[in-house]
Formats: sequence, C-alpha cells, structure tokens
Amino acid sequence: MRRPPAALYLGLVFHGRLRPVRHAFRYRVFSLLLDLDRLDEAAAGCRLFSHNRFNLLSFHDRDHGARDGSPLRPWIEARLADHGLGHLAGGRIEVLCFPRLWGFVFDPLTIYYVARADGTIGAVVYEVKNTFGEQHCYVLAAGPGGGPIRHDADKAFHVSPFVAMAATYRFRLSVPGERLQVTIDEHDDRGRLLIASLTGARRPFTDRALAAAVVRHPLMTVKVVAAIHWQALRLWLKRLPIHPRPAAGARS
Repeated sequence: MRRPPAALYLGLVFHGRLRPVRHAFRYRVFSLLLDLDRLDEAAAGCRLFSHNRFNLLSFHDRDHGARDGSPLRPWIEARLADHGLGHLAGGRIEVLCFPRLWGFVFDPLTIYYVARADGTIGAVVYEVKNTFGEQHCYVLAAGPGGGPIRHDADKAFHVSPFVAMAATYRFRLSVPGERLQVTIDEHDDRGRLLIASLTGARRPFTDRALAAAVVRHPLMTVKVVAAIHWQALRLWLKRLPIHPRPAAGARS
C-alpha cells in the first residue's frame, strides 16, 4: 500500500537541564511529516495547506536547505554525497517540521528521513537553526534494519548561550509511524547535561484535522520563538554562565 504524501502529528516538546541547576519545560505542538516529492499532491488534497504559497498552513522551500527557494532534494542529496552516502540518492525523503502558520515559522530542528531502496531508513539529516538566523546540518547514517535509529555527533553549531560548544549529541529516534519519538541527549565531559524530546501521535492529513490542530494551537510558531526567549530569561535569572557566540570563522 502506497504511503500517503503527508501526515499530521500532535505532540509534546520537552527540554530538561540537569546541571548546574535543574530546569525543565514542556509545550504542546504539532508537526507535519511530508514526502518531499509529493508536496504538491499533499497541497492538492487540503484546502488549508499549500506548498510555496501563503495559506493557513504552508511549507516553503526557502525556509530550509539552501534557503534560496531552490528544490530541497538536490540539496539534501549533495549533503549525503559529501558524507559518503551518495548511494542513497533517489530514495524517498520525508521531512518532519513545523509548518508555516499564518505565514510565520521558526523551526529549531527539521529532520529529513532518507530511505534506502527497500524502504528502510538509510540516513537522517538534522537541520538545526538558531535565533541568529544561522543553520547547520548533521548528516548521519542509520544502521541496518527498521528498528530505532541511534547515532552520535560532536556539537558543531552554537545554539544556546547557556551551553558550551564542547559537547556531544546522542540521537535516538523511531521511524515515524502511528507514534513519533525523537530524543536528543547532550553530553559534556561530566556526562549528560541536557535532554530534549519530541513525541507525537499520528493524525490524518485532512482539512478537519489541520483545522483542529490550529484551533488548539493558533499561534504555535510564534509561541516557539517566545518560549525560547522566555526560557532564556529564566536561565539568566538562575545565574547560569553565558558562553559567548563563537566568531564567524569558528562556527560550522
């Protein structure tokens, strides 16, 4: 049976800091899972969703990849080739992301699931953005089989002024199905420092389901930006040390 071109996930974002003070928060969110080769098909099936056009909900190529509006598949396949994964070219690519809502989006983490010819996930591309308008991608191979995906990566991109650059990420995620699970642990030389996760339950990609999600979260993408700054203020009030943003030449 052919997979649908898109799905909606209703879920929860959690962030927890373990040191030097404990700090945690969680927010309800919704995400879209989109087949990059079938974006127009997904848009044709829903009046409330568009590709590269304004709508209540939309996905714009210029929000991702090269961020110049060019198609995303060639950009992703170039990144795969750069990391010795060029043999995955041509496989299905699904993107998990926050959509534009009322024309606005800030998506701190966009995940691309790149499939092998047999349909199993061969690589994952993590597209990370910070509030300075910068972006970095971690391109990581997935192990054989269709089970949970696990891999590690050294931190190479400044995200928060309250976390030093000398750290390692440990990714654990499921292949999106009826449930969605993404967990990222950040470790420094003293052990685990931060825990971040996204969980969700799949819903059909229909106008009714999309409208219900927006009614529940009418300003979700604005809330993402507001929450980042609100939590930063709370950490500052807790007197956490600030790590300056690296100079341009020192950032990846």
